[in-house]
Amino acid sequence: MAIYRLLKNSAFEPEEIRRITEAYEQALHALCVKDRDDPLTEMIAKRIIKIAQAGVHDAAQLSALAVAELRIR
Repeated sequence: MAIYRLLKNSAFEPEEIRRITEAYEQALHALCVKDRDDPLTEMIAKRIIKIAQAGVHDAAQLSALAVAELRIR
């Protein structure tokens, strides 16, 4: 999965990784992405990581912001 590959060498703590992966799963569900090989999964993962790096820590908020940004584009 894209999120695990991107987080593999990150500086995030285990709890942060848990929240990011939870947000990723929520975003995939919200966007109805079922195919884990879909290129959209990497876009979602990168967007969530970027938002988390900006200081957002709540999984639901991470997911909602990522979905909102992806729907705009």
